[in-house]
Amino acid sequence: MEDKNLSKTNDKEALMKRLKRIEGQVKGIQKMVDEERYCVDILIQISAIRSAINKVGTIILENHIKGCVSESLKNGDLEATENTIDELMSTINKFTK
Repeated sequence: MEDKNLSKTNDKEALMKRLKRIEGQVKGIQKMVDEERYCVDILIQISAIRSAINKVGTIILENHIKGCVSESLKNGDLEATENTIDELMSTINKFTK
């Protein structure tokens, strides 16, 4: 489902730039492995990618909460609210694994 608030809360273009940068980092690691570079240097780059992808995920999760979840809570009845909260908790659990 596309988050309609993605372009409002955190610019879609900025997220795409982050993802392109991450893609470049992954390609850099592929090259490092191919060149049999020092393992510690590769692991440091992997850590940087993890951090960057977590930031992207956090931004998207924030957009989801501020957009879809907020609207659902405003417009829903008790059962819809409970379903929204359950879905949000499931999403957070999956994201933080």
